[in-house]
Order: sequence, then C-alpha cells, then structure tokens
Amino acid sequence: MKKVVITGMGALTPIGNNIEEYWHALTNGVSGADVITQFDTTNFKTKFACELKNYNSNHSLTPKEIKKLDPFAQYAVTVANQAIEDAKLFSLPSSILEGVGVVWGSGIGGMKTIQGEVTNYAQNPSKPHFSPFFIPRLIGNMAPGYISIKNGFRGPSFTTISACASSSNALIDAYHLIKLGLADIMVTGGSEATITEAGIGGFNALRALSIRNDSPHTASRPFDKHRDGFVMGEGAGALVLESYEHAKKRKAKIYAELLGIGLSADAYHITAPHPEGKGVIAVMKKALQNAQLTPQDIDYINVHGTSTPLGDITEINAIQRVFGEHAYKLNMSSTKSMIGHLLGASGVAEAIASILTIQHNIIPPTINHCTPDEDIEGNLNLTLNYAQRRNIHTVMSNSFGFGGHNSSIIFRGI
Repeated sequence: MKKVVITGMGALTPIGNNIEEYWHALTNGVSGADVITQFDTTNFKTKFACELKNYNSNHSLTPKEIKKLDPFAQYAVTVANQAIEDAKLFSLPSSILEGVGVVWGSGIGGMKTIQGEVTNYAQNPSKPHFSPFFIPRLIGNMAPGYISIKNGFRGPSFTTISACASSSNALIDAYHLIKLGLADIMVTGGSEATITEAGIGGFNALRALSIRNDSPHTASRPFDKHRDGFVMGEGAGALVLESYEHAKKRKAKIYAELLGIGLSADAYHITAPHPEGKGVIAVMKKALQNAQLTPQDIDYINVHGTSTPLGDITEINAIQRVFGEHAYKLNMSSTKSMIGHLLGASGVAEAIASILTIQHNIIPPTINHCTPDEDIEGNLNLTLNYAQRRNIHTVMSNSFGFGGHNSSIIFRGI
C-alpha cells in the first residue's frame, strides 16, 4: 500500500489568514474570540464568536465568484489556493490532472445563503423570488466542485458531512483514495461560515454555546472547572495529500506522513457523548492499530476539547483508558481555546496545528485555564496557558461530531 504524505497547507482562521500567521498566534496563545460584528446580537444569549479578521474575499476571488459562492465556499477556494500554491501544483502538466482530486468537509454548508433567501421570501411571500444561485450556493459539495473546476482537477471530487468531524473524514477519505491508487494527489480540508442569527440562535437553543459575554476572550476554556460551552468559530483549512512516490518524483516539499486513521461511532445520542466514552476509546485504539503503533509512540494529542462540561471529561477519561501510564508522559492541548469551534472545519485546522508541532517542536497551549477541575487528573500535561517545547515525532488529532461520529488521525515526521 502507498505511503501518504502532506506536501501543501493553507489556513484561514480567526487568529490568522495563512499558515505563518496561524502558527505564530497559536504558539503565543492568542484568543480569536470577540463580540460579533456580523449582525445585531441584542436579543441573543451569546454575543461573541471567533470571527475571521482582516479577511476580504475580493483579495482572492473575482466579483463573479463571490456572487456564485456562499462564504463557506469562498473560504474553501481561498484556503485551497494557499495549499495548492504551497505544494506547487499550479505548475502540474495537464496530463497529471486526472490524478488530482478534491475531498472537502463542511458540517452545514451554505447557512448564510439559506437564511438570506428564506428571510427574503418571508418578507414578501405573495411574490416568491429566489436567486438562480440559491441552490448552488447552499449545497455543501459546491466547495470541492468549484475547487476542481477552477483548477482543472479531474480526479475524485465530493463532500463529507459528519458534523464536527467532517473535515477529518475528508482527510481520511482522501488518504484512502491515494492508498487505493485512485488518485496521486488530493486537495482536502474543510470550511464553515455559520456565525449568523440562525447559527448562533440554533446552538443557543441547544445550550451548547458559552454565554460568558462579560469576557469573550476567555470564554473558550477547555478543562477549566467553570467552562460553560464552546465558542463558535468560522474559517477553513486545506492540506495537499500525495503518495510518497509521486511527491519524491516531482521533488515536492514534504511536511509529514499521514500514518494512520481511526473511525468509530458512539451509537448513543444525537448530541451527547457516550458517558463511558466507548466510541472515543475505540477510535483512538483503531488509529494506533492502523498506524501499527503502541500508545508509547505518541508524543502529543491535539484533543477535540470543545470546552463543554461533558465532552472534555469524556475525552480525557478515554485517553487515560487507552494510554494508561503513558497519558502522564505525553502532551495534550486544545487549540479550540484560541480559534473556537470551526465545526466542520475544526478537524483540518487542528490537523494543521498537529503537523506544525512536528515541524517546530513546539506544543500550542490550552489557554484561559484558571480553575482546575477536580474531575480531571491534575498530573496530566494539558499544556496549560503557555506553549511548551518538546521533541515531537508522532502526533494524534481527535475530532468528534454530533451524531456520535468519531475520527482520529496520526501524523509522523519524515
């Protein structure tokens, strides 16, 4: 079976609009949370989120493209361009393009388009008028579809939807396509744009969001005793996956190897994690088995760590079950403490952070930790508040989604 490596990366996040900005902010513990600017939050329980900053779609897209694409797809095209340029795919000969595909994840897709069109209809139901771009803008597969169209990639192209595990599942599908010899190169990742009235209101109704309106910057606080929910984020991330042989042949830069993957389901509840963490335990064990590693081989885990009361405890307990005594020797951190929860884009954003730890031997911190939770073992290294230097060779990145979808990915230096 083919070895799969990463040859390109791109990031569009609440704390940085490219890989360099993102990594600098991660290692310096920068919070991306602030009051929402995209709509009037007067009547909403949560009035803050991790919005993109200093991003202008006009800088990377034409007016015609902006008209065609929902913001989630605009983010996808922007960040895919970064990764494609980083991997030097723009110079590929036409004969190779049939071996290049796109798999993209988005948990919700064109929420802003749906909200806008339905609101317009509700204001004048006697004269229904919908944009001819309504359906193309809202469907989740338009992101990979347009990336393929824009670049002439004629390989496999589709979307994965598994809530907050969507982009992790996209990476895993892209990995398998290369392993099976169905593609040589895959552009993969995820994007989300749900900071809208419907998005914030809907998650408020679920009581999933933090309502720490007096201190937005510190609201995302995984593992802290007083955590009260996640902070909504928006943005995108992209990776270029490639067979090792193909990458070496074209003398591509290689960041790391995607060594192993795990998939499981909680089969328990539509939003709550299994109380015994059965699915989470299973997915990490499967990833280790698939990578042919032991728990002792892992140096760092980028945890799902959403800052919810139940989720954080479940994941930590599962890690202790899987890793045993080694759980006290590895580093863990939640980068959601800085970027918030990018929903369908969170998995790839965290995969990028994981790969960068291998490149730089620095662990990004879990910021905003003030009060220890007595239900979380105090001797675990959760990389609290400050980045830590450590030799990193092998990392695990966890993603879990509503519906009980679990994925775990292992990266190794090469």
